[in-house]
Amino acid sequence: MRRRWRCAGRSAITAGSGVAEVTASELPWLSVIVPALNESEQIRQTLGELQALPAQGVEIIVVDGGSSDGTADMAGPLVDLVLSSDRGRARQLNAGAAHARGRVLLFLHADTRLPAGAIAAVQAATAQDALAWGRFDVRITGHALMLPVIAWFINQRSRLSGIATGDQALFFTRELFYRIGRFPQQPLMEDVEISRRAKGVCPPCCLRLRVSTSGRRWERYGVWRTIWLMWKLRYRYWRGVSPAVLARSYR
Repeated sequence: MRRRWRCAGRSAITAGSGVAEVTASELPWLSVIVPALNESEQIRQTLGELQALPAQGVEIIVVDGGSSDGTADMAGPLVDLVLSSDRGRARQLNAGAAHARGRVLLFLHADTRLPAGAIAAVQAATAQDALAWGRFDVRITGHALMLPVIAWFINQRSRLSGIATGDQALFFTRELFYRIGRFPQQPLMEDVEISRRAKGVCPPCCLRLRVSTSGRRWERYGVWRTIWLMWKLRYRYWRGVSPAVLARSYR
């Protein structure tokens, strides 16, 4: 039977900020960490598609940020570990990493699906070096005709710049993740910042396998409006505007 343990309180999660102690002989080599907040419509499908992974030496961790729709209860039977954390993607990702046992950490959004062959590709990308990281190409699902074009630009921009987005399922060796200081405790652009830090140590492995991520935000707020917003936020971040200020524009 798979290990299932749910942390009883938020303080128990946020208090542990270091690397989880890893000493047992039968350990997963990879930890998949899924942050979630009110994802009842997505979480069962996302986790259901991961059920074959434990047989490949993979553990699955969900970090709930205080959902009010039963997300954590839905996730419990489908994962190795459900954690409770204060809300905030960076905070949730770091909480999951602190309790992970794998040598490699893969951060998967709750509305993102891994493609066939993803685990083997991550293993190949990280097997030879203690300091390695990377991301997948992305496909954005939805009805808007522009979504494939947006995905193409995201993939090309990432490949050229070495800066990835969280929708691309970032992965890091544990050693690199802690060397660069984990995800920065900021409300926005945590994926951009950790990519910037990581590429200062080593270049990313840009996998051409495509994860599928939901285009719900693009369709809810409008494709062109969202394109403009995303580029404006990145430009302002590059100019030094505080992530806290940017987050107010993102809501």
